[in-house]
Amino acid sequence: MTGFITRCCKKCNPLLALAALVLLLSAAPAAQAEGIDVNRAALVAAEEGYFLEADFGVALNPTLEDALNKGVPLYFLLEFEITRVRWYWLNDKILDTRQQYRLSYNALTRQYRLGVGSLFHNFSALSEALDFLSRVRRRQVLEAGVLNKGNTYIAGVRMRLDVSQLPKPFQLNALASRDWNFGSEWHRWSVTP
Repeated sequence: MTGFITRCCKKCNPLLALAALVLLLSAAPAAQAEGIDVNRAALVAAEEGYFLEADFGVALNPTLEDALNKGVPLYFLLEFEITRVRWYWLNDKILDTRQQYRLSYNALTRQYRLGVGSLFHNFSALSEALDFLSRVRRRQVLEAGVLNKGNTYIAGVRMRLDVSQLPKPFQLNALASRDWNFGSEWHRWSVTP
């Protein structure tokens, strides 16, 4: 076999072979990492108050996807906090809020269902449901006038799997397995109204 490769490489241009290799590697689809990443987050001011806008990258690992497809609903928590920075004392937490999402699969209809509070959306593919879950738009988090002009605040957001909402056998499994420890790190940024 090595004789064939050597003879073939002697006959062809090495630059052409290198270009073909680069083309082949760049055409291979990039595998998305499992987990949740915060791609972008912002606190937007409006007349009614302050709104959270965030984009997450959500990719379930095979364990979670398998459990979901077997009928185990997955609960995700969107956590947001805002803190006033004080140099003379401990920081003052202005707001600490959570929003729960429930992702489930119905084997009869072959649809994924994402619930936010009392609102539900049905999706024919898991990728569509995860895409919807990953975009937070115009979620009001603060009333107008709560943040004082000139002060500096630190906002933070993260999304994670809420293992306390899983059935009891899965909660025990979550303690022993890293597959169920699924969430993003806190993404923090400075806000000055």
